[in-house]
Amino acid sequence: MDIQPIRTEADYEAALARTEQIWDAEPETQESAELDVLSILIEDYEEKHYPIPPPDPIEAIKFRVNADSLSGK
Repeated sequence: MDIQPIRTEADYEAALARTEQIWDAEPETQESAELDVLSILIEDYEEKHYPIPPPDPIEAIKFRVNADSLSGK
């Protein structure tokens, strides 16, 4: 397991590809540990480079009202 920090988009893409390869790793294995570490690194990179801003409060209320009406609540 040779894990490096994710610093570039290429590093990010490589980490995603590796994660996909080992997604079904058995628990308590080297690949499972690698998956855990890669997940943390990917999450950190995404939070910094692809932030998701909080929703507008009015739009969130409209969404919830619409979702409730579609579900029959």
